[in-house]
Amino acid sequence: MSNPRTLRPARLAMPVALVAAALLAGCGAQNKTDPEATASLIQPVARVVIQAVTIAPGSRTGEQIYKSICGACHDAGAVGAPKTGDAAAWGPRLALGHDGLTASVIAGKGAMPPRGGGSDLTDTEVARAVAHLANFAGASFTEPPVAQ
Repeated sequence: MSNPRTLRPARLAMPVALVAAALLAGCGAQNKTDPEATASLIQPVARVVIQAVTIAPGSRTGEQIYKSICGACHDAGAVGAPKTGDAAAWGPRLALGHDGLTASVIAGKGAMPPRGGGSDLTDTEVARAVAHLANFAGASFTEPPVAQ
């Protein structure tokens, strides 16, 4: 019976030799793939394109303003903001009327900054957002139209 220790180097030599041969086989070979074809094949499946959208001042609807600015606080009632659709919380505010409530939003009230935080909002856009939000609580304010 042979000693297992004498066979061990022979067992390792064969796999090492095969790996070395495989690595050396590619040495010196010219790259036969087209770099442009390779680049197109490894392109991502989906692409995200970010574009800055410029909105002309005064052209946003009440719903657009509500979704982008007002809803952040009024949906959850954050920092004391009356929740959207809560008629009891909105009652005293609705008593001011559309013009009074709009003036309050333009000036800012409590934790709400002037213009609800939308410093680029025009007075008409604030009036649209006020009408949109107040109508959820039972008001019947008319949203000023967007000029076309």
